[in-house]
Amino acid sequence: MAEESDNVESDNVHENDSKVVVVPNSPSNLPLIITLVALLIFFAFQSLQLWVERSNLGMVKSNQDAALQEAQKVQGQFKTLITKTNDLAEKGHAGARMVMEGLQRQGLGSAPESEAPPAKAESKPAK
Repeated sequence: MAEESDNVESDNVHENDSKVVVVPNSPSNLPLIITLVALLIFFAFQSLQLWVERSNLGMVKSNQDAALQEAQKVQGQFKTLITKTNDLAEKGHAGARMVMEGLQRQGLGSAPESEAPPAKAESKPAK
């Protein structure tokens, strides 16, 4: 009967050939392990997403570089065309003078040499 009461008292006490072994209750580490695994998965996912976004931005930038170079090439050609048209207008060509006047009305032509270019207002640096 004493043996039965010992077995009923605690699940941590085991009898083994008249030796009593006490197993200590340890706090469970399962919540900590689950939290750490969840954080690891979260950070891995975020790192992967950032890497994918960075590669996408690199691709977009490289696609825009070609268009930017083409735009700069066209802008250079347009400036050359305006310069040559302005030279013709200064030499007295009536059609070139009319084209230059139209471009100046639209703000695209070069200003006459007698006029000073307008002074630019100082811009404040952005914060």
